[in-house]
Amino acid sequence: MIYRLLALNIDGTLLQSNGRLTKSTKEAVEYVQQKGIYVTLVTARSLPSAKKVAKALKLDSYIVAHEGALVSNHDDDTIFVKRIAEDLTADIVRFLEGFICQIRLVHEKFSLANKSKLHHNMLAKTVLSSGDPVFYSHQFVDVLSDVLLEEPVSPPKMEVYFEEKKDCQDAKEVLEKMFDDIHVVQHNELRLDILPAGVSKLNGLLYLGEKLGIKSSEMVAIGDGLDDLELIETVGLGVAMGNASNEVKIAADWVTRSNNQDGVAYMVKEHFRKQQPIEFLRKMNIIK
Repeated sequence: MIYRLLALNIDGTLLQSNGRLTKSTKEAVEYVQQKGIYVTLVTARSLPSAKKVAKALKLDSYIVAHEGALVSNHDDDTIFVKRIAEDLTADIVRFLEGFICQIRLVHEKFSLANKSKLHHNMLAKTVLSSGDPVFYSHQFVDVLSDVLLEEPVSPPKMEVYFEEKKDCQDAKEVLEKMFDDIHVVQHNELRLDILPAGVSKLNGLLYLGEKLGIKSSEMVAIGDGLDDLELIETVGLGVAMGNASNEVKIAADWVTRSNNQDGVAYMVKEHFRKQQPIEFLRKMNIIK
C-alpha cells in the first residue's frame, strides 16, 4: 500500500515524557516530508499550542486541533470549525459547578476557566505543561456561569478536571443523558473533554483528507490515547506507541517503541524507507 499522509498525535507520541522533541523525531518528520507525504498533527491541544509544535517540526500543513473540532494552519486559515453553542455551554457549566472541579473553555484564541480549589496537582501540571504559548491568554474567574451571562462563549472544546474519580464518572453519565448535542471523551479517571456532537479526531482528519484528495486507506496514524483509538482502527495503517494502553495496542496494526524511545522515528524508518517518493510514483503513473 502507498501512503500519502502521516497523522501524528502530540502528547505521549511526538513528545517525550519531559515534553521535549528529540532530534531523531524531527529528522524523521523531515524525512517523510521529503518523500512528498503530507504530515499533520491530530491533537487534543488548542490550536496555538499545536502550532508551536508544528513550528518546531517545520510543518506548514493544516492541523487537526481541539480533538477534531478545528482544522486550521499557521496563517489561521480555518477550513473547519464546530463549536458548542453559547446557551448549551452555559447550561453545561451550571451543571458542572455542582461538582468540585475546574471547567476550562478552550477557544482558539483564549481559555476561560473557574478558579478551583482542587487539592491534587493535575490542574497545575496540565496548565503549566500544556505547551500553550505565552500569548495564549488563560483567564481565571470566580464563578464561570456568572461571567457567561455577561459575555457568552461558544468554544470548540471544554476541559473538566475533577477532584474525585466518582464525580468524574457520575458527571460523564449525566452529561451523556442530559445533552444530545455534545460528545464526551474521558481521558483518564479525573478528566473529561466535552466536544460538539459528531466531533472526533477521526472525523477531523477525514475532513482534511477529503479536502486534500487523500483516502483514509492512504493514511498512517500514530497515537497513544483512547481518543486516538477510533483513528488507529480506521486508517490504512494504525500505529500504537509502546506507552499506549493495551486497548489501543490491540486495535493497532503495528506497535512501535514508546515516546521515550523515539517510537515515531523508529516507525518511520521501518515503514517509509521502502516507499518511493510521491512525485516519482506519479511520474511512473503508479498513482495519480
